[in-house]
Amino acid sequence: MPSFDIVSEVDIQEVRNAVDQARREIATRFDFKGTKCSFELKENEILMKADQEFQLNQMMDILRQKMVKRKVDLACMDVQEPETTLNAATQRVLIRQGIEADSARKMVKMIKAGKLKVQAQVQGDQVRVTGKKRDDLQQVISLLKQADFELPLQYINFRD
Repeated sequence: MPSFDIVSEVDIQEVRNAVDQARREIATRFDFKGTKCSFELKENEILMKADQEFQLNQMMDILRQKMVKRKVDLACMDVQEPETTLNAATQRVLIRQGIEADSARKMVKMIKAGKLKVQAQVQGDQVRVTGKKRDDLQQVISLLKQADFELPLQYINFRD
């Protein structure tokens, strides 16, 4: 019976490379000379530090450019509000991995509402879809691509 899995994964190595490239660009740009601007990557979180909030906005633009060049989907970034004090500003960017339970339930509900002859079930942080025909599974993929879940979705483990 054909099946596939719906997942939301990000290549952390590519994120690390993008952060390193952004860090190098900050070090060489004239408008950041003499400032205490930095990027820190900790597991699934990027911490940006700067002197002022507008520098954080510039750093975010640089980070987004580098992520796009490394083919990392920007939908995986959960940008938090900047925290400012008199002499420093910080901002956290969370890298979302996996499909949350609420989003997974919405996906299953949407697939069932599509009246396709497939079964969808939540398995941890992924959704498995099985059906008798490959065409039905491809219709599910096109249905999910039209919907906006604010997550980068990948369709893996396609088996006949």
